[in-house]
Amino acid sequence: MSANKPETSSTDLSSTIALILGGGRGTRLFPLTKIRAKPAVPLAAKYRLIDIPISNCINSGLNKAYVLTQFLSESLHRHLRQTYTFDHFSGGFVELLAAQQTVNSGEDWYQGTADAVRKNLVHLRESWIKHVLILSGDQLYRMDFREMMKTHIESGAAATIAGIPVTRKDASALGIMQVDENGQVRGFVEKPQTEEEIAPVRMDPSWIDARGIPSQGRDLLASMGLYIFDKDLMVELLENSLHSDFGKEVFPEAINTHKVQLHLFDGYWEDIGTIRSFYEANLSLAGKNPPFDIRNRHAPIYSRPRFLPPTIMGETTVKGSLIADGCSIGDNVTIENSVIGLRTVIGDNVTIKDSVVMGADFIEMRGTERDGRLPLGVGSGSHISGAILDKNCRIGTNVTITNSAGTDHEGEDTDLQIRDGISIVIKDGQIANDHKS
Repeated sequence: MSANKPETSSTDLSSTIALILGGGRGTRLFPLTKIRAKPAVPLAAKYRLIDIPISNCINSGLNKAYVLTQFLSESLHRHLRQTYTFDHFSGGFVELLAAQQTVNSGEDWYQGTADAVRKNLVHLRESWIKHVLILSGDQLYRMDFREMMKTHIESGAAATIAGIPVTRKDASALGIMQVDENGQVRGFVEKPQTEEEIAPVRMDPSWIDARGIPSQGRDLLASMGLYIFDKDLMVELLENSLHSDFGKEVFPEAINTHKVQLHLFDGYWEDIGTIRSFYEANLSLAGKNPPFDIRNRHAPIYSRPRFLPPTIMGETTVKGSLIADGCSIGDNVTIENSVIGLRTVIGDNVTIKDSVVMGADFIEMRGTERDGRLPLGVGSGSHISGAILDKNCRIGTNVTITNSAGTDHEGEDTDLQIRDGISIVIKDGQIANDHKS
């Protein structure tokens, strides 16, 4: 071995580029995606969804990533620029690749995940890139991609996909794979709805048990939407087809023409694609024993340093909740099973239960409100339950938001909407004093 050519292991990611797919319009997460890209949606009081895949990359020794998006990418771009700056010697970068008009791609926007990658193949022509790691921008999980790369290299596969055991109840919303004894993927069914569709991809639970993962009644293997491709294969699949979607088209074709290997995973994994899943994932992090540990010092979640003052509280009762920096919380306040984001202001005699309060983008000095607007935050005497308050909300005094009617209400121009049974005050929304809902 040459002295100036260090030895690399099967887990080395120095020749790998990560492509993080930012998703489409995020209609299922509307109105949280009304003015921002889906990966820019705030998470767990102080992070954004995009911080999860990027943190997994950094913790795996991978510091080169592109984020592909096209809708409302300004806040996402600002977050990436202010957060992920690497030193000159590592050569690391995290860059946004937004849809744009070019000579080759014309004026079309991305037509899907595969089309987004196809239109950015020019960025993958570098000779040092041997493998491409495809990630989603709206999932909550912790994975060491070096282990996935080890599976890829040692199996001799052209592509590798991460999969997780699931029950039949969960299968209808996921892509389900069938693998052989050696873990090579042999079949795939997208969102099977009937027993007839499930039967061809059902696994013997003993196969899962034999690999050190207790099956516990799970006899199906779901795609997590995480892939490693040999670069040359991925380029071939995209240049020789008009496929628009990785999960529904590119991956099934790869199964039929090349060796595709399963990387089995059994940690916490949540696809945050709907208002309900977003709400439940956030609240799950606020408990005493959360299913996803954001305090893991060996694999931390990174985000932008903000240099905020500590949170100040009056006579406050807090149970099973996350409280971020820079908050101001009054007297006789009860916060229970909730997530309170950065710079949140809460007045006196307020109750907040089972809610996600995203906080604010700035600290508003008292008396600086303009144009008759209410003060930033939650006004005194208010009761918030089962709700999501997006950033920079202005909730008046003696307001009640509990979705007492129990019905969904959607609209482009209303500050208070209800989706999946959850009340949502949109970003910069204002709710007048004494409002009841």
